[in-house]
Amino acid sequence: MIPQETVDKIIEAAQIDEVVGDFVSLKRRGTSLIGLCPFHNEKSPSFNVSVNKGIFKCFGCGKGGDSVRFIMEHEKAAYPDALRYLANKYQIEIAEIESSPEAQIVNDRRESLFIVSAWAAKFFQQQMLQTEEGKAIGLSYFLERGFREDVIKKFELGYSPDVWDALTQKALSEGYKMEFLEETGLSIRKDNEKVYDRFRGRVMFPIHSFTGRVIGFGGRTLKTEKSVPKYVNSPESEIYHKSNILYGLFFAKKAIREEDNCYLVEGYADVLSVNQAGVENVVASSGTSLTVEQIRLIGRFTKNITILYDGDPAGIKASLRGLDMILEEGLNVKVVLFADGHDPDSYVQKFGSAAFKTFIEKNKQDFILFKTSILLRDAGNDPIKKAGMIREVVESIAKIPDSIKASVFIRECSSLLQIEERSLISELNKMRMVKAKKESYPSQPSARDQHPDEPPADLHMEPETSSLAETDENQEKEIIRLLLNYGHELVHWDGITDTYIAPYVISNLADVVFENTECRLIIDEYKEKLEAGELPSDQDFIKHSNRQIADMTISLVSSPYILSENWYAKRKIFVKDETENLRATILGGIFHLKKRKVEHILKNIRDEIQQETDEDNQAILMRRYLQVKEVEKGISQFLGSVIIK
Repeated sequence: MIPQETVDKIIEAAQIDEVVGDFVSLKRRGTSLIGLCPFHNEKSPSFNVSVNKGIFKCFGCGKGGDSVRFIMEHEKAAYPDALRYLANKYQIEIAEIESSPEAQIVNDRRESLFIVSAWAAKFFQQQMLQTEEGKAIGLSYFLERGFREDVIKKFELGYSPDVWDALTQKALSEGYKMEFLEETGLSIRKDNEKVYDRFRGRVMFPIHSFTGRVIGFGGRTLKTEKSVPKYVNSPESEIYHKSNILYGLFFAKKAIREEDNCYLVEGYADVLSVNQAGVENVVASSGTSLTVEQIRLIGRFTKNITILYDGDPAGIKASLRGLDMILEEGLNVKVVLFADGHDPDSYVQKFGSAAFKTFIEKNKQDFILFKTSILLRDAGNDPIKKAGMIREVVESIAKIPDSIKASVFIRECSSLLQIEERSLISELNKMRMVKAKKESYPSQPSARDQHPDEPPADLHMEPETSSLAETDENQEKEIIRLLLNYGHELVHWDGITDTYIAPYVISNLADVVFENTECRLIIDEYKEKLEAGELPSDQDFIKHSNRQIADMTISLVSSPYILSENWYAKRKIFVKDETENLRATILGGIFHLKKRKVEHILKNIRDEIQQETDEDNQAILMRRYLQVKEVEKGISQFLGSVIIK
C-alpha cells in the first residue's frame, strides 16, 4: 500500500500537460491545450487540457479527470499502478514493503502479464550480457550488425538460450505462474503436456507499450535452416495486440512531436540503426500490414508520415493500396525509395547519419505522385492497364478529406498522366458521390458498434427531451458551476459586507431542494464544510472519491468554447465576460433556479385547483396562487423577462 503522504506528493508533482503530453500532441488554444482524443477516433480535436485546474476533458466521448485518472483510463491501470507510473515519471520514491516473487504475482490478471513480461526481458538481457553463450552468440550478433552497447541497452535487446525450457524453469523457480507464461506466449505446452520456450536460441527484441512497459517480444533466429522461421513473435494476449502497436514508438514519440514527422520503416533493425544514427523519430509496423489503429497512434503526434521503402518492387506495389488508409485519416504521406538493394538499416550503416538525412531530403516524394509514377511504369503502353491505374490513383485522391489538397494532386497528376484535368475531376466526383450515398444510407449498426453514449438506432429521443424540460437540472448544474468556479472568491458588493461567494449562494438557496442527485450531494458537502469553517475548492470535487461527483465537476468546470482574440484585435468587437459583472452572474443563476422552482409550484397549484371541487378550498388555493405569482413576477422583473401567461 502507498502511504497517503506519498500519494499527495505524487498528485502535487504531476503536471497534467506533461502527463497527457506523453500520449497526445497538444496545441495551445486560449488558456487551454487541445488535441485529438486518445480514447475515441476523431479528426477534429475535442480533447481539452486545463493546466490551471489540472484536468483533461473530452467533449466528444465525455471522458475526463486528473493526471491519475488519465493514466488509469489510457493504460487500463488500477489506481495504485497509475500512481506508481507517475511516481516513476517524477522520480518520487515509494516506500513500500519489499514483496517476494510470489507476492509480485498480483491478483489483477492484466498486471500479472506485465510483470511476467518485464521479468522475461531482464532474463533475456542477463543471458546475453552475463553468460558465455549469450556473449558469444547474441551480443556478438548485435555488435557485428553495428549496434552500439548504449543502443542495445536502451532497447533492452537480449538473447534466449538454446535450451528446451531454460526460461520456463527459471520463471517457475522464482514463483511465476505457468498460466501467465503460457498466456504471454513465453512458454508453449504441447499435447503431451511437455512445456518448452517459444524463443529458445534467438536474439530478442522486446516490444514496449506506449508507456514503456514490455508487452511482447520478437525473436530472430541465427540458424540458416530453411525449416526454421526467421522471426517468431509473441501471440496476441490481453496486453499485446500487434495491430495497435508500433515498434519503437515509446522511444520515438517525443522526437516525432518535435520534428513534426514520423519515419515509418519495416523491421526492428531499421529502427535500431536509424535511431542510433541520431534520427529518433522512427517506428516500425513490426512485420504486419499497417493498420488504422497504428496510423491513429502516429496521428496523435504529427500529421506527417515519411515511409522508407527498401526498394523491393513487389513489396512496394503490394503495400500501395494499404497506404490509402493514411490519406483517409487526413495525414500527409511522403515516400523514400532506397535503391541498389539498400534498406534504411544497410544505408545508414554504410554511408552514415549525415548522408542518410541528406538522401531522405532529396528523394522524398508525395505518396500520390509516387504511386502514380509506379503504376504508370507498370502499365506501360497498354491502354486498358493505363485506364485502370488512373482510376486507382483517383481512388487514392478521393480519400483525402482536404478538398484543396485533393485539387492540387489532381492538377499534378493531370500533368504526369497527360490527361485532361476535367476528366480526372469528373471521375473524382463520381467516386465522392458513391461514397456520400453510402454514408447517407449506412447499414443498421449493431449494439456493439454503437458509441456507448449514443442511444440505440431504434430509440426515439422525444420522451427523454420532454422529461428533461420538466426538470430543473440545467439550472441546478449552473449553480454548481458558479460555486465551483467562483465560490472561493471574496467580493465587496454594495449593501453586502465582505463575503465569499459560496456562503452567499448557499444562504440564498437555503429553502431550495436540489433534485439532481450529484448536485444535491455537492450542495450538502458545501453546507457541511462551511458549517465546519472550511471553504471547499473545485479541486476537492475534481478529486472526489465519488466518481459521479468528480465527473460532473470536471464537465462543469470545463468548456469546449474559447473566445477568439481576433474578435477585438481584428474586428474591435468587445465581448463581455461573465466575470466582469460577477454579481449579476451569480444573482442570475440564483434567480433562474428560483424561477424554475416557483413555476413548478404554480403548476402544482393549478393542478390542485382543477381537481378541487369545494369552492372554499378553491378560493384558498387561488389566493395562494396569486401570492406565488407575485413572487414569480418579482423574479422575472429582476431577470428582465416578460410573463405572458
